[in-house]
Amino acid sequence: MPPVSVPAPVPATVPADWPTTEAEALAVQASLRERLVLDEDGPAVGSGHVTGVDVAYDDERDVVVAAAVVLDAGTLSVVEEATAVGRISFPYVPGLLAFREIPTVIAALEALKSDPGLVVCDGYGLAHPRRFGLASHLGVLTGLPTIGVAKNPFTFTYEEPDSVRGSPAALVDGTEEVGRAVRTQDGVKPVFVSVGHRVSLGNACAQTLHLAPDYRIPETTRRADSLCRRALAQALTAP
Repeated sequence: MPPVSVPAPVPATVPADWPTTEAEALAVQASLRERLVLDEDGPAVGSGHVTGVDVAYDDERDVVVAAAVVLDAGTLSVVEEATAVGRISFPYVPGLLAFREIPTVIAALEALKSDPGLVVCDGYGLAHPRRFGLASHLGVLTGLPTIGVAKNPFTFTYEEPDSVRGSPAALVDGTEEVGRAVRTQDGVKPVFVSVGHRVSLGNACAQTLHLAPDYRIPETTRRADSLCRRALAQALTAP
């Protein structure tokens, strides 16, 4: 069987004014947080395009690869794929992971010829200690509607939702709902959905269920994860 092809990666560059310290990054987060749009419902489920983004790292070689996979939102068939490769742009600091990933993710999105539509991130939006995770950060910088769908609840708590597919439970920080645990398959561990930018929480949950007809993880994330891992392997073996 021939190897699965991977789109040639575009180079990603780190902006000259990109934060280099935790204090600088926190200040940027606080500033960008004021630009969040939280009063739009977002695209209708099953309409237009929906794009999954994900990244893979090799910290020892200082390489990060991002993938963007555009799906037809109705059929969930692949419309277009793009990858980007760059250098890791920020040290590992919990709550500031967006600063490691966003330059390369944006490069992959900009390489697309198709309209990304709704962007689904493998991570958090408002479900973040400062209410500004990767999905929110990416949405503000690109202007695109975004949601976060994470595999674990980060530092937040929730009551176990019913075992039936589609069952939700509030993901809370104290008394504040910051997202929802959503059961995407009967009897399978939920995923954790949060608003990124220009999408309501109800719509984000409905989008997530639509994107996960067969597996726990949305098709957007499954495909982007597979592509970025293959692209990283190729990048590490390239001359």
